[in-house]
Amino acid sequence: MDETVVPPGFDEMLEFGLLEALLGRRSRRFFMGAEIPDGVFAWKSRHEPVPLSELEKRLIVTACGGNTGWHHMIFRAAHYAPHLSNYAGAAGGRSFPSAAGFHTSKTFFTDDEGVYVLDNRDAPACAKRKPDGSLDLKTVLDAVNGATRKLQDGRLKVPPEVPHVEAHNTWVVNRPGSFLVIPVADLSLHLILALCYFLQNDSVITDDLNGGPIPGIEKFKDIVNLENTWPLSFVEQWSLTEAAAELSTSCYAGFLMLQAMGLGGWMFNGMDPLSVLGGSGDPDAPGLGFRYSRDETWRWPFPDLTGLSGVMEGYCPPHYPDMRSAVDAVCERKFGPGGPFHPKDPGPWKDSKKVRSAAQVHSEAFRECVALQAQYILDTFGKFPATLPAMICTIYLQAHHLDLEFYDHFFEPGSYLKTHADHMKRWHAAK
Repeated sequence: MDETVVPPGFDEMLEFGLLEALLGRRSRRFFMGAEIPDGVFAWKSRHEPVPLSELEKRLIVTACGGNTGWHHMIFRAAHYAPHLSNYAGAAGGRSFPSAAGFHTSKTFFTDDEGVYVLDNRDAPACAKRKPDGSLDLKTVLDAVNGATRKLQDGRLKVPPEVPHVEAHNTWVVNRPGSFLVIPVADLSLHLILALCYFLQNDSVITDDLNGGPIPGIEKFKDIVNLENTWPLSFVEQWSLTEAAAELSTSCYAGFLMLQAMGLGGWMFNGMDPLSVLGGSGDPDAPGLGFRYSRDETWRWPFPDLTGLSGVMEGYCPPHYPDMRSAVDAVCERKFGPGGPFHPKDPGPWKDSKKVRSAAQVHSEAFRECVALQAQYILDTFGKFPATLPAMICTIYLQAHHLDLEFYDHFFEPGSYLKTHADHMKRWHAAK
């Protein structure tokens, strides 16, 4: 961050209160350059679209997915105490929570200039906290900038029209001047971590969709209670719910930041995830360009999106030859260098080596049991997970500069905050 060009609105943002952000939260959709052609809110902005500045964009991305230090871990589980709970998938923490510290998502974003990814899912802490517990914002912003990669030139190619965008969003979503944040979760990674979680807690899945236990699971009777089972359909829906919460809280953190900065925008799910990720099949809507496949026998009705090569590859074929390889890769993420349970990695504790070494490392039998269940899902349903796409995006955040004239015309006072009223003057030196 170049401190010589920081606008006065930046310091005012730092003083903005959480309570005001919560009570002032509203979806504010009408931006400079927008038009509603008909209906009770018919209005055409007399302004040209005003793109967000680099600082504005970086602040929003930092709020949505910035590294905020080390993950603190889950301290104890009665079933296998005194071992440290070994659920976490990443050593670093970010601005939003993740179920059991799995951290499966990555943050993509787009504006008029390009499509980008914030590649910090497995990053270590960006900085050490001060004795008072605070973290330097400039360091966090610089870490976001250093972890950002440009993937495409120009705005994300998803036409703002049905069926790619819901009918009520076609006039506003992904339009010139807007800034769109797209968190994406890896459900293949999440499901493997969930299978590890259940096995660590003495249970395995059963195939309730076809009616029976996983063939061969009986050979693991010495390490798990085979009577303690969870239905596959429930485990996958539970994983989707947990991942959706991760994506939603990411966007909500960014949404609160909009109030402090005086930017318009809102969080929503009114874009087709197949179109956004790149699985619509429409050449005019390549989206993020994720790889996908279809099943000609209709075992699953929608394209299965598995990843973007070199950017975000699912823990399943075709990115791995089989599920045992994917399980080993997940274990390496957890227990290898840079992982949450590697003894040589630093951490927030006074004795990080002692803490990180306290987790029980997954044994060969443990890995085999997880891989057996995962491979069964792949072989039986032709994909992994069985009932969900490997990659999913369900919630988005858009930010833009408000056209205050629209709100002054249609609304009583109070439809926007003082930060919105002063934004152009305090952030862009406009009178």
